Amino acid sequence: MAGRPIHTFEVVRTEQLTPHLKRVVLGGGGFETFTPNDFTDAYVKIAFVPDGLSVADVAALPTPLTLDSFNELPVEQRPTVRTYTVRRVDAERREIAIDFVVHGDHGVAGPWAASATPGQPAYLMGPSGAYAPDPAADWHLLAGDEAAVPAISAALEAMPDDAVGQVLIEVAGPDDEIALTAPHGVDIRWIHRGGRADLVAEERAGDHAPLIQAVKEAAWMPGQVQVFIHGEAQTVMHNLRPYIRKERGVDAKWASSISGYWRRGRTEETFRQWKRELAQAEVNS
Repeated sequence: MAGRPIHTFEVVRTEQLTPHLKRVVLGGGGFETFTPNDFTDAYVKIAFVPDGLSVADVAALPTPLTLDSFNELPVEQRPTVRTYTVRRVDAERREIAIDFVVHGDHGVAGPWAASATPGQPAYLMGPSGAYAPDPAADWHLLAGDEAAVPAISAALEAMPDDAVGQVLIEVAGPDDEIALTAPHGVDIRWIHRGGRADLVAEERAGDHAPLIQAVKEAAWMPGQVQVFIHGEAQTVMHNLRPYIRKERGVDAKWASSISGYWRRGRTEETFRQWKRELAQAEVNS
């Protein structure tokens, strides 16, 4: 990751989608080096620089700009990297929309998005991605929490008009629901957990998240399913992935995009380490 080029964008505008979901639209010169891909789960690494580091300071770093360029600076001035799904790319307007889950001053990315103003710089790496709806599937199952809403939204918009399937999304409450564009044959259901994903009581999170029961109780449609499930890691990796792969017997080809986007009580750095340890444990089992 350190050697990947950093694309320098700037904030064009913002939009408050729900009380906890804010869209930041980026434009500017970043499209000179940024090449969109066709994955509906396309994601970028965003390098959040400390408040005291100015645009001029960044411009003075060695080029082409990468994370290694910041090694010229003291440790406290180096960026923090977070991963976010690209909600939409408008090639004609040369804009990128990214939706952020915002919980007050919690975390790094949320507060940045909450206070983002036009003209503010944004430093991106990528994009990467691996999933898009397969027209060969007979039906689609998509599930997740707030963090998965951008990718689920993009996937629904990419499906053909005759696609069928089920979507289950867990959010805090009714105010966190948003309008989704989907084929007529795709049923969308919102599940309310009753509080913020990172603060809700244990009996409504992790192994007890309402999303687990909703997915397991959903009607299983005939034919070949393609599955996309992302969200809190304990919910997804220890509960929903085993259900889909083992109990439902869905082959890896059709269930390759089931993973945690985040985990309660962990930063992204410690979460990545946890995912590596989990992957190794699965290899050894």
